[in-house]
Amino acid sequence: MTIQDPKDIVAAIKEHVKPGTPIKRPRSTSVVKGWGRRRGEPALIYTIEGGHAKGITESEWRRAFEQLQRKGELTKPWFKDALAKCSKEGDCNFTTIGGVLVLLGVATYNGNGCYKRKR
Repeated sequence: MTIQDPKDIVAAIKEHVKPGTPIKRPRSTSVVKGWGRRRGEPALIYTIEGGHAKGITESEWRRAFEQLQRKGELTKPWFKDALAKCSKEGDCNFTTIGGVLVLLGVATYNGNGCYKRKR
């Protein structure tokens, strides 16, 4: 899949990441619940082990994708700084962002908290 513009990432997620979709993370798997609200805006909601619901907002998706396109990678230190509110909800948000980007074919997991842009 070719996604160039950060504005297009949300549409791609809505089209390809449906409720019930498993999101592979380095140590576990999340499951997409659907769209709801987090931090005052629309967000992809997913569940982790134990059924706890978490969410990543549309603006957080755009910022993460923009970082991936601009710098060629997403790292946990960048996530903690640039998406501080998302980070406070849990590190699982970082690995779920990465897992969705891998699922969409625009990133690969590089280990050690780093996702690289897929060429």
